[in-house]
Amino acid sequence: MSHTEKPKEYCGLCGVSGGERVLERIQKGLHTLQHRGQEAAGVMVSTGPSCLLHKATGLVEQVFATIPPAWFDDGVNLTRGISHVRYGTAGGSIAANAQPLMVNMAGQTVGIAHNGTICNAPSLRRELQNDGALFQTTTDTELILHLMSRALQKRCHGHLWDALAEALSQLKGAFSLLLLTKDTMVAVRDPYGFRPLAIADYDDGGYMVASETIAFGVTGATSVREVEPGEMVIWNHSNRLESRRFADSPRRAHCIFEHVYFARPGSYVFGDSVYQVRKELGRQLAREAPVEADVIVPVPDSGLYAALGFAEQSGIPLDMALSRNHYVGRTFIDPALTSSRLKLATSKLQPIPEAVIGKRVCLIDDSIVRGNTCRARVHTLRAAGAREVHLRVSCPPHRFGCYFGIDFPEREALLANKVPLRDLCRSLRLDSLSYLSQTGMLSCVRTRKPEDFCCACFDGEYPVQPDELDKRP
Repeated sequence: MSHTEKPKEYCGLCGVSGGERVLERIQKGLHTLQHRGQEAAGVMVSTGPSCLLHKATGLVEQVFATIPPAWFDDGVNLTRGISHVRYGTAGGSIAANAQPLMVNMAGQTVGIAHNGTICNAPSLRRELQNDGALFQTTTDTELILHLMSRALQKRCHGHLWDALAEALSQLKGAFSLLLLTKDTMVAVRDPYGFRPLAIADYDDGGYMVASETIAFGVTGATSVREVEPGEMVIWNHSNRLESRRFADSPRRAHCIFEHVYFARPGSYVFGDSVYQVRKELGRQLAREAPVEADVIVPVPDSGLYAALGFAEQSGIPLDMALSRNHYVGRTFIDPALTSSRLKLATSKLQPIPEAVIGKRVCLIDDSIVRGNTCRARVHTLRAAGAREVHLRVSCPPHRFGCYFGIDFPEREALLANKVPLRDLCRSLRLDSLSYLSQTGMLSCVRTRKPEDFCCACFDGEYPVQPDELDKRP
């Protein structure tokens, strides 16, 4: 399978159990997570006697606007629900892959939504197909349903959440999950805690679970805690929170790139404020890689907070010299091919000549992955009259692919592996280039220890060995 065919899932989850205005709370919460996926959205709800599902390609507001009117009839009482925004690579971008997935399992309606990537999915899929399983999607998520169904029939004798625990014990990789039946909602996090998942409650007795805490404030929920690695949290018909361990946690391996780029600055992720971490990334970058420049220019929006920290530490004034078109989405998670991503990046940011003409510009970006969009930004700044262009990057060079839910390509496609560091300045037409060190990056998180983070995309130290690596010579 080529890189463009791998179904890497980078997604956002939001679920609500109990309380009032369940669907409204889900919609508002999921909307705050739109940055985690712009390809498709979906929602599954329980009415008590049955479950309803609605999903489609498009943004949250577009998809929710087409919910069937019957959902809002006076006689319909929505008691709980789960929802999902999805980003998948080009080969996995089909309507059938939109989530949640809803199936009938041994007479019970079961729905599931997933953030992450199961890195032993290829071998599990082959095993299940050899056992007669028929797949309707190309997502990792469907594997969990098949494994649950098999466990339910062979060992768990109708106990659904025992079957889920049995299925989870066979998975390797990253999985934050929400599951739903007509009377129960379940939240799950893999034993390493790769992807974030947090719990909040409401004054009226309801609960929300979401990929990021920013979903809580807009709906009036109060943050309670994270779902722990290796934990299954269950809200049954009485809506009481019950915790169950399905696996020991050998170590934490939180994705550091959540702090560098993906999570919203208003969120707390892995116990730390994303806003504070990003500003500290910029301060540390200024300490490690000072520059002689007239102006600090952030790459909106992901480079903004690191640039604020860099400007504060260095004393160089900051100016918003790149104007962002807010009607263009996040180019990193655009599921189209590289040429389309480059076109989006070029139309997304335009320089303001009055802010850069004749000046030594220090550009602050969160990362360089393929290098195409970076090269385009440098070109436009020089064309706008910048005398010098320096670049400072608030994370180390990406040298390894990710198998835990982020769409970093294979090693040979990463710029840091294609061009030696000493030649990158010339390749990108920069006057100077510096990355933040890995030690410096990890020093910017406070709640967790440095060893609690996965940095495999920088150093190749994978906490879990993916199938793809097992087959390499």
